Amino acid sequence: MNILFIGDIVGSIGRNTLEKYLPRLKRKYNVDVVIANGENAAAGRGITASIYQDLLQMGVDVITMGNHTWDNRDIFDFIDDADYLIRPANFSVEAPGKGMVTITKQDVSLSVINLHGRVFLPPHEDPFAMVDDLIAEAKEVSPLVFVDFHAEATSEKIAMGWHLDGRASAIVGTHTHVQTADARIYPNGTAYITDVGMTGPYDEILGMKKESVLHRFKTNMPTRFEVPKSGREQLSGFFVKVDNKTGKAQHCERIYINDDYPFQHES
Repeated sequence: MNILFIGDIVGSIGRNTLEKYLPRLKRKYNVDVVIANGENAAAGRGITASIYQDLLQMGVDVITMGNHTWDNRDIFDFIDDADYLIRPANFSVEAPGKGMVTITKQDVSLSVINLHGRVFLPPHEDPFAMVDDLIAEAKEVSPLVFVDFHAEATSEKIAMGWHLDGRASAIVGTHTHVQTADARIYPNGTAYITDVGMTGPYDEILGMKKESVLHRFKTNMPTRFEVPKSGREQLSGFFVKVDNKTGKAQHCERIYINDDYPFQHES
């Protein structure tokens, strides 16, 4: 199975960039399943029902979330009915939605798990204990398991990578919006990257207008961060090829597209 993960989609620029490049990426990598983090898809704050449907129409199969899951109150009206939208599994048991979904493509099933870190972020249930139970449940269906760990600290993400080595097909980090250069396959067959990066504005700061972010740093005064509606774009992604019988990763690579690193056309 060929899996493409799209890093945090930020605002309308992120959505438009995904729509522009996803068909080309699917052709180039012969993609079977597309997973995308959508927690910033609605102007940088959460997701709406219409955006959820738009992403599915573009060809995304599963949408993961993170610490901005509840920022747009629209989500409370549809998350329980959204079959392909998952929020971090280690949120409160009273939270709506679910933290894992299993999809099947060409008779091959893949379970996708979403987790939330606890270092430098609001406290939630233990993601390490939670993922053990979820992987055991997923493995009853298929050896193919993909994990989006939405976390701040690189150490926590790397620890999760080693914790899941040999049990997950791939684990990707999200949240920081900056792609890391450490893509690898761990010794027991788990593909890993500390952070996939973001898909959205290229000339801003983590997807937010740079002027407001700079003002905050220079003055330490409260500042409203906004996502621009126009400007240059970037797409960050991660590709994994997984053995259907063993669930082990066979190949992985970073994808980074912007004006300085143009899209490499299909060979």
